[in-house]
Amino acid sequence: MKQFYIKKYEPTDYKLWNDFIGQAKNATFLFHRDFMEYHKDRFVDFSLLIYFNSQLIGIMPANRVEDTVFSHQGLTYGGLVTTDKSKLKTILMAFKEVLYFLNQNAVQKLYLKAIPSIYCNKPSDELLYALFLADAKLVRRDSLAVIDLSQKVVFDRSRKNGIIRGVKNNLEVREENSCNAFWNQVLIPNLKAQHQIEPVHTVQEMEFLKANFPGQIRQFNVYNKDVIVAGATIFETDTVAHCQYLSKFENGKKLGSLDILFQHLIYQVFAHKRYFDFGISNEQNGKLLNDGLSYWKESFGARTIIQDFYEVQTADFEKLTAIFVINN
Repeated sequence: MKQFYIKKYEPTDYKLWNDFIGQAKNATFLFHRDFMEYHKDRFVDFSLLIYFNSQLIGIMPANRVEDTVFSHQGLTYGGLVTTDKSKLKTILMAFKEVLYFLNQNAVQKLYLKAIPSIYCNKPSDELLYALFLADAKLVRRDSLAVIDLSQKVVFDRSRKNGIIRGVKNNLEVREENSCNAFWNQVLIPNLKAQHQIEPVHTVQEMEFLKANFPGQIRQFNVYNKDVIVAGATIFETDTVAHCQYLSKFENGKKLGSLDILFQHLIYQVFAHKRYFDFGISNEQNGKLLNDGLSYWKESFGARTIIQDFYEVQTADFEKLTAIFVINN
């Protein structure tokens, strides 16, 4: 234990943290402090920095609620973020030290959202192995609809027919610097009419994030005779174009707006990416599948990638003590 040192994140660690994110093998811009802190008033931050022999080898974005630490409730995914320099043994030992540190700070449980493999620049399943060794409990499993863009992408007949309608209606796809038109004229009215809910992000929050991450947060809108009818907010990482928000408001017409939009995004704008991620079609902690939504995403050629959620007792750090076979 003397070789490891765990500390909570402090504002003075801002540059150190972000520099580490820039070289990590399993990090995206969501872990940048400017992204994490746009909603810092909603969470009690409990992010950690992990040192080994005085060198920063890992970080963990996290927040605390009473005796439980989450990785992080305001983020889509999280966990132990490392670089390619750390080998499996070091990461297993580091996770043990994290659990021990949490236990010593009166934290009973750690709740982890695994980082889907498609968002990692290199293989990064060390944490999943550590969770297995610590007898972590799988508490949720979501299915992401993902297109592998390194393979030939084939839309089904219904999508192709939608594209034909979009062309006949002279629909135009535009990338725009602001999310205002999409939020106020499409997303909010559609969510209110269909589900009586509002977007997770306000338009002010999204405009703030987009201004701070203009290369990673991109807005694409579809217009019919200069009237906005659909749009998508894309979060772009090194390997993935992820559809964070998607909506159409065609006033009862079947214009083919989303088909035209995704033809443009998949075949042109993000064709150089490895993956296109439509996100989940699950509800009730993964126990319920929205079949219609899942089928619609699959009609673009998407197939399933899994994201797991785990709960681990911090007292189980002891289970990671004697796990190595020593070769003579």
